[in-house]
Order: sequence, then structure tokens, then C-alpha cells
Amino acid sequence: MKVQKFGASDVAFERSPGQTAGVFAGNLVDQRHGGPVTIGYGRYDPDQSIDEEIAVDDIMIVLTGRISVTSDGATLTAGPGEILYMPKGNAVTIRSDAEGALTAYVTYPHWQEPDGGGA
Repeated sequence: MKVQKFGASDVAFERSPGQTAGVFAGNLVDQRHGGPVTIGYGRYDPDQSIDEEIAVDDIMIVLTGRISVTSDGATLTAGPGEILYMPKGNAVTIRSDAEGALTAYVTYPHWQEPDGGGA
């Protein structure tokens, strides 16, 4: 794999698998490219909330807006330039604020099957 550079305009956003909320993800690098991790962008419409069982180690970098993650009764909120780490196996609720949010993510291993289905 060669060195690459990406921007949010490079991604095709799709609704997160199994979700009906205004939360979208788009992989830029995944198993189809031969790397061990998945990287991409997430887009959260304003005031959205999703419940997830984290199936992979997930690192989320907040680029714009604010994201809150609640797990085990504790809530962490991150804004631009801050990073949230969600270890595999945690049940979480992820919420965007009134602005919505744009995030970048790295997961290990890949969170999505090559055919586009969830992990």
C-alpha cells in the first residue's frame, strides 16, 4: 500500500448498518486495500443518538461539533481535536449535539465485511 492522503470530500457516506438515526460512515481504507485497520469518516446529523455494542477497537477523532459517549453509567464528551477510544465489547450510546458532528475513525480489526455488511 502506498502513502495516501484523504479529506472528508473523498468519502461516500452511508447510513451506519442497522441504524435508522442520521448517522453515516464511509470507509476510505479497509480490508479491500490490504491494511490491518479501517479508516474513514463519520457524519452525525444534529441531536442524533445510537446504541452500539462495540465489535472492534474503535478510535474516534472529533473534527467538528461535539460527541458524547455513555458507557457503564459514565459519559465522556469530546469536541474538535479530541479523541474517544471505545474498546471492543463495550455497550455504548453515542450522541451528537445540536450542531451535529464530523469525525474520523480508525478501527482494528475491520468493522465492516467486504460486501458492506456490519461486523
